[in-house]
Amino acid sequence: MAALTKLWVSLLVALVFAQTAASLLMPRGAALTIASDLIQCTLLLVATAAFLSNTSRSRCPTFHIRLFWILMSVGMLFWLTYQGMWSYFEVLKRQDVPEPFLGEIVLFLHLVPMIAALAVLPHLREDERDERIRMLDFALLLAWWLFIYVYAVLPWQFVQVDEAAYSANFNFAYLTEKLALLVALAILAHTADGGWRQLYGQLLGASALYASSSYVANWAINQKLYYSGSIFDIPLTVSIAWMAAAPLLALRLDLSDSKPSQPLLSVWITRLSMIALFSLVWTAMQSELDPALSPSVKAFRITVSLLTMTVMGIVVFWRQRLLRVELSLFLERSHRSFDDLKALQDKLIQSEKLASLGQLVGGAAHEINNPLTAMLGYSDLLSTSNLPPQERLETAQIGEQVRRTTTLVASLLTFARQAPSRMAAVDINSVLQTAARLLAPQLEAEASSIRLELAPSLPPVLADSNQILHVCMHLAGQIGADLNRETNSALFVRTHSQGNFVLVDFSSYDPSSHDPSSHSLSYPSLINSKGANKPSTLSLSACCRIVEEHGGHLLQPLAPGKSAFRMELRVAPNSASRSSLAEPSQAAAHGSS
Repeated sequence: MAALTKLWVSLLVALVFAQTAASLLMPRGAALTIASDLIQCTLLLVATAAFLSNTSRSRCPTFHIRLFWILMSVGMLFWLTYQGMWSYFEVLKRQDVPEPFLGEIVLFLHLVPMIAALAVLPHLREDERDERIRMLDFALLLAWWLFIYVYAVLPWQFVQVDEAAYSANFNFAYLTEKLALLVALAILAHTADGGWRQLYGQLLGASALYASSSYVANWAINQKLYYSGSIFDIPLTVSIAWMAAAPLLALRLDLSDSKPSQPLLSVWITRLSMIALFSLVWTAMQSELDPALSPSVKAFRITVSLLTMTVMGIVVFWRQRLLRVELSLFLERSHRSFDDLKALQDKLIQSEKLASLGQLVGGAAHEINNPLTAMLGYSDLLSTSNLPPQERLETAQIGEQVRRTTTLVASLLTFARQAPSRMAAVDINSVLQTAARLLAPQLEAEASSIRLELAPSLPPVLADSNQILHVCMHLAGQIGADLNRETNSALFVRTHSQGNFVLVDFSSYDPSSHDPSSHSLSYPSLINSKGANKPSTLSLSACCRIVEEHGGHLLQPLAPGKSAFRMELRVAPNSASRSSLAEPSQAAAHGSS
């Protein structure tokens, strides 16, 4: 690619030197005219091919970039067509180009696709909504620009032929068009970054040289100094060669990066399109009130103004319709976002209440521990004293209940503790037994129970025991809220191992079926905190995130409407591998465990 680029650049340089040598050394005549026209046609052909080479998909990561190169290629193709029409008269017919020249319409139009290419803003990232509305705004500006040409130039070419008026109006319209292109390139070169800034800068330099050299050539024509192949064609040839070199240099630039959309630029495009629409009324009134215009020119201009106003009015109506649809969607999304924000606020308030309750429980648990320690000490002293058998039994029962209360308080302290994550080898069965002790009083108050089926000799998992305890408490509590009180269904928790993972199943248990329901469930649906299948609640999303941070997964059953979960935790490294087919041990907790 680099060798081919150097070859094309060398060809451009050779053509520029050939034009320079011909303009300086050859006398005025047919030979100079033919040589100059052929050189300029070859330059424009190379330029068109250079722009077309950038339209390949490999060079265009986005549709906007590809559309930019396609429109630039169309503009160069129009320019080549105009030069070919000019050369047809001078080279083949050996006669001067007629005045007025119909091909100058093509010359005027060749800048329109280039301005359209700049309006695409290929260096920016646009969402679909902004793109559609901006394209309609550009359609308004394009219709207005074509209207200016038809309004100002064509009457003196077809309605009432006037070469002087035609030349003056055409030169003014074409100069204004070139200035619009230069202003657009200057703004984009200033706002763009990286490779796009270099590309816009190259196009700006080539366009500025072409605009200034064509202005000088027009001055020479008015002074009767210009002829094809004269020294005035040298800067024109250099500008064409520079324009052809820009897309060749772009092959070495990184044009994949794009900046976010700039709302201010879209606002100005909208304002300009509205000004263009309202200016049609002024042009129609100006034609009607101008006494110097002939009736035929006046009728032509008023008719063109009304037709353009109708076309632009249709585009404006279409644009307003899109805006109404987008506004409706925006309001709907705003209402939905507001409702979601209120729900999130309520959840955050509830979370703050739970956090405050956890701190209160932690403080109260420390205060409860003091009398419990004293009660446990006295019960132990009484059990060693010489008491009657009945009183000794009662003393042992008191000690057992105090120890149970002490264990429950320790579990509450563990649950309420807020500490940084500390990964270590954890026995998941112990964590589940602690969760069962914490949940048992609540389930007992709701006429339910918890049933544990814990596999013995499970390998330890790499986890933070406090965080996993929170997850187990939430999953068990969510299923416990859906238990059927009429059938005395219970919360069922089962552990087993599979490969490098320890599996914990949370489901409901119906005593009438004599079989825990989780045995017959499959868990193919993976819950992800990011991407597809997101959790339905904020708390479940937090549980999913914690499990994922531990290298595990949270799954749901395939059965619709079934409240059950499976938590997969990775086995701690260097732990002994154990069989997942070990005989399970069963324990039931009815208010105690």
